[in-house]
Amino acid sequence: MSALPLIVVPSETADSRKGRPVDMIVLHYTGMRTGEEALQRLVDRDVKVSAHYLVEEDGRIFLMVDEARRAWHAGVSFWQGERDINAVSIGIEIVNPGHEWGYRSFPVAQIEAVIALIRDIRSRHGVPDARILAHSDIAPDRKQDPGELFPWDRLFHAGIGRWVPPVPITQGPCHGPGSEGQPVRAIQALLSAFGYDAPLTGVYDAPTAAIVTAFQRHFRPERVDGVMDVSTLMTLKALENAAH
Repeated sequence: MSALPLIVVPSETADSRKGRPVDMIVLHYTGMRTGEEALQRLVDRDVKVSAHYLVEEDGRIFLMVDEARRAWHAGVSFWQGERDINAVSIGIEIVNPGHEWGYRSFPVAQIEAVIALIRDIRSRHGVPDARILAHSDIAPDRKQDPGELFPWDRLFHAGIGRWVPPVPITQGPCHGPGSEGQPVRAIQALLSAFGYDAPLTGVYDAPTAAIVTAFQRHFRPERVDGVMDVSTLMTLKALENAAH
């Protein structure tokens, strides 16, 4: 049971985990004009979406779905071989208008609440750092939240998630849409090993560009363009090295 002060607003949009343990946390932004609108949507039985928690900009935390239940927040998604991410994850919605309604930085009180909530969840579930993820990580072709303004570095310094200082952007060889061959296949292999659903086609196609974009949003947010430049590639390799 959580020791945090929670505001309980129950949602009926959930089902059974069928015995599967929680080993993943997925962070979203609400992408709506206000937190009130988002909360109403997440508990509306006719909408068929839900999350376990919502964190308001002032730091209030709402509990909508019990952690023992499977909330419907991830949709069609993938990470490290898992496709039923709803079954093994806890979804946290973070109030922010998102890219459609005026994307903005996340307030300090809100991020402090997110950190406290993740620590609280991890006190009950053994969620590894490599499985604390953005919605865009697990669904790069569909989603971009919580976006490039989310302070993953602050979470990391609080002991949560994966992070290295991004390698500075410099001129140099890069790969993007239209590239083909063994270098592209090697990039796809690195992304696949990291956790993304990246088939080894050897073609820098739209799905590959979407995955690179998602990686940049999370780990190299200074420039998010879907091009595997030297900075992005070296940041990816540094993260892999840091995991070993």
